[in-house]
Parts: sequence; C-alpha cells; structure tokens
Amino acid sequence: MESWFASGRIIDVIIALMALEAVALVLLRRRTAGGPAPVEIIVSLLAGFCLLIALRVALTDGRWEIVAAALAASLAAHLTDLRLRWMRTTPAAGSGAAPHGGAG
Repeated sequence: MESWFASGRIIDVIIALMALEAVALVLLRRRTAGGPAPVEIIVSLLAGFCLLIALRVALTDGRWEIVAAALAASLAAHLTDLRLRWMRTTPAAGSGAAPHGGAG
C-alpha cells in the first residue's frame, strides 16, 4: 500500500472514480431531467480534481510550482462553484421577492 502512495497511483484511482462519478451524475440528470447542470457538476468536481493533482505532484516529489498552480486552479474552480450556486439560489431582480426575507 505504501507504494501506491509513493508512486501517486492512489490518486490516479481516485481521479478515475471521480470521472465515473461525473459521467454517472450527467447520465442521471439526463434520465431524470433534474439535478445540477453538467457545467455545475464539472466545476464542482474540478476543485477536488485540482487538489488531487497538487497532492499527486507533492507525493511524487514534483515541482513546487506545479503544486502551487494546481492549488490556485482549485481555488478558482471553488470560487466559480460558489458563484454558480449563489446565482441559482438568489431570487431574480424585480421578481417581487423581498431581500433577506424581510417585508421591504
């Protein structure tokens, strides 16, 4: 098991499982016509993917610049994911909904 971590193979397995998860979620959405849009699924998984790349590079004694770039990409994906979620749950302007649930 130690060799799986030292070589980064464990990360490869996790990334493969994440790819299967993405495909399953997109197929489930297509079948049920519900759930997050494919772009939301991909952006959400991208943040974790970038963290895994950073971990894999660090485990295999890769360059620190690649670790830093992967961490920065993970942050960008995370912030994009938050923005997509926020936009989906915020009432549209002019919809008559009072902000913060108050009565105007």
